[in-house]
Amino acid sequence: MTITTNQPSESKKRHGEHILIHMTYIAKNVDLDSGIKLARALEYWRRYFEANNIVSILVISEGYFVQSFQGTRPAISIALEKILDEHLTIFPNIVNIEEIESRQWDGFLIKYLTSSAEDEEYALKSFSAGSDYNPYMMTSNQIESFLKTIFEQRKS
Repeated sequence: MTITTNQPSESKKRHGEHILIHMTYIAKNVDLDSGIKLARALEYWRRYFEANNIVSILVISEGYFVQSFQGTRPAISIALEKILDEHLTIFPNIVNIEEIESRQWDGFLIKYLTSSAEDEEYALKSFSAGSDYNPYMMTSNQIESFLKTIFEQRKS
């Protein structure tokens, strides 16, 4: 009789597949294309993350991206390498990386901030360091709180 467990095999533990990573980055889309190219890129990444068991939340506003993703250490490392190699026009800046016990959301969630009063309250009054939305002016704690607030509101 063979007993199976949900524990990773020893060979997988050697590469960190049993360790979950949460990583957040900010970026500016210097290409300023927010149309069909962006939609295709988002669909590509949704499929890539899904195939590699990575979950993600992404906020897009005024050409800025704020994204967190969670997955195994090797999967996150490879995804980051792909982002750096394939998307030279966004100049990503990592603001947080940490080990976590479990994933905090499901799928590939996207929020577009608009000029609505509700979105301006999130972006400007609660988390921004200036009068304009600019995640580069926010601390890593502000960015993580910003993402948490936006996606908690989305659930309700």
